[in-house]
Amino acid sequence: MQGKKLLLATAVLAALSLSACGETPPETTNNSIETALVSTLIAEEVSVAELQTAMASGELTAAAIVEHYLDRIQTLDGTTNSVVEINPDALSIALQLDQERAAGRVRSALHGIPVLLKDNIDTADNMKTTAGSMALLGAPTPAHDAFVVQQLRDAGAVILGKTNLSEWANFRSSSSSSGWSARGGQTRNAYNNDVTPCGSSSGSGVATAANLTVLSVGTETDGSIICPASNNSLVGIKPTLGLVSRSGIIPIAHSQDTAGPMARSVADAAAMLTAMVGADPADSITRNVVTSDPVDYSNYLQIGSLNGKRIGVMRSVFGRNPAVDRLMEQAVLAMRNAGATVIDLDIRNTPEVSAAEYEVLLFEFKEGINRYLTQRGGFYQSLEHLIRFNEVNPETQMPHFGQEIFMQAQAKTDLRDPAYVSALSTAKTGSQSILDDALSANQLDAIVAPSNGPGWLIDLQNGDDGSTVNYVSSAGLAAISGYPAITVPAGFVNGLPVGISFMGAAFSEPVLIAMAYDFEQKTLARRAPGQH
Repeated sequence: MQGKKLLLATAVLAALSLSACGETPPETTNNSIETALVSTLIAEEVSVAELQTAMASGELTAAAIVEHYLDRIQTLDGTTNSVVEINPDALSIALQLDQERAAGRVRSALHGIPVLLKDNIDTADNMKTTAGSMALLGAPTPAHDAFVVQQLRDAGAVILGKTNLSEWANFRSSSSSSGWSARGGQTRNAYNNDVTPCGSSSGSGVATAANLTVLSVGTETDGSIICPASNNSLVGIKPTLGLVSRSGIIPIAHSQDTAGPMARSVADAAAMLTAMVGADPADSITRNVVTSDPVDYSNYLQIGSLNGKRIGVMRSVFGRNPAVDRLMEQAVLAMRNAGATVIDLDIRNTPEVSAAEYEVLLFEFKEGINRYLTQRGGFYQSLEHLIRFNEVNPETQMPHFGQEIFMQAQAKTDLRDPAYVSALSTAKTGSQSILDDALSANQLDAIVAPSNGPGWLIDLQNGDDGSTVNYVSSAGLAAISGYPAITVPAGFVNGLPVGISFMGAAFSEPVLIAMAYDFEQKTLARRAPGQH
């Protein structure tokens, strides 16, 4: 190891020296010896903490780590199709961060760590932000980074590139295929390329599971972090609405949208959430008591956190898939063995709340996307323009499914409409009451449920069809209410990952992270693709 360290350090110091002199360092990716050394130092399931230790000791540098992941993307992503664009400035950013480290400045636990962003998150750099649509491929570069991107840059993260997603975050057609966009094509599950990656943050989930990046950012309106994280054996955190800024993220619905971390462990997700949280002057909902003082969520990674906790099991989502049920019973037993009191709950989303949610999404999407497109600039300035663009470009935009959700949203009026006001009240009051009443009446610290069942086969012609695997999903209540949820790997069904979600009251992330970490450490259910 010492010989490897010396050779690698010599190469990196030479690169830094040339960079400091204004010269371009030689292409280290062509140095097969160094590339092989770096690959042996970066394990398949390497953690943020391990990479920080290696960089602190001189075994690795941010530049070497970035080159390693760029090589993995180029070599391995041909089948999974999860990354749509590489940041051309990633290596130079990494070299700058290495210079800072050499000068004694380490910004945070994310200093030098590669992060991929879902392609609906604005970056004011040399990358595009398209939501997967060809309509935005030639749009002006956003004037500013999304607030969450600036937070990550300030923390020292290296923005590695953009990931594919379900076009317009899966809000164009009810017969869409999760993970398909006109820009990026079809993303495929890291564990079985014939199976859906699930959710609109599909590329972020697949890339992280396949170790094409250390961390990624997803966004969720209803299930789009939880589902791809669950179906790719990841930890995904859907934060409380108001914890993470929404500004600079192409919207669906401001009353539910949030970005969140996707990672291979609770510890990595906690480190990333720490960097993402902050009060954004441009997003008033983030100016609250929780974001006013920085919180290090890594402080809640404590073994034994399940001991003494009261946890409710959402039994209404059991009984659909026997194999998932058996996996969940093992998870419940693990919690009991860890000292938690576990009780059964008869709670569920209601048809009234679900119907109201859809109305809210239609109204808010029209208002939000029109505002975003106007501020962004470019030729397409409204939802009406996007509909027309799709109509005149059916071969590229609509080869597999249509845009009936776009049409339904366009038919709505504005947010002063009494129908919208009533639907928003029904959705929020109903979902929050269901969760609040259950938590309060039973003195619960959290509610758990299967995040999702195993993925179904990709079918571009007919769209998503979870009935083939007796579809299970529990994301709705947390999503509609704006309350937090964390999914953690729970195991595998027929070789496909399944996760378990921990849900709680607003801003209960510290408690949920603690319980999720303890559960993760006691079960160690995650396996890398090819190792399960």
